[in-house]
Amino acid sequence: MGYFNCIALAFLMALSFSSINVGQSARHLQQLPPMPTLPTATLPPLPSIPNLPQPTIPTMPRPGALAPLPTMPALPTLPSVPRATLPPLPSMPTVPAIIPSIPFFSPPPSPSTP
Repeated sequence: MGYFNCIALAFLMALSFSSINVGQSARHLQQLPPMPTLPTATLPPLPSIPNLPQPTIPTMPRPGALAPLPTMPALPTLPSVPRATLPPLPSMPTVPAIIPSIPFFSPPPSPSTP
């Protein structure tokens, strides 16, 4: 915990010193004489873009004018596989609803002290 306090104090001190330097720098910049105006350069005009030739797009055939697609040949039929018959599942035993009571033995007699 003490180490954290030391780091926090060092960070706070560094922050305060940096803000003092920033304040002094800003005040110094405000006290400078105004900057001289720089000459503005005149730019040459941009060249014009020449007109490019437009490509000709070929006409596409209409969908109704296409030739019909060929028909698929009939697939051969697969032979039938004999079905396996499984034996019936055995029935699950039922769980008794009444739990039998477990007999408890009586504790041994305690020794009598006179």
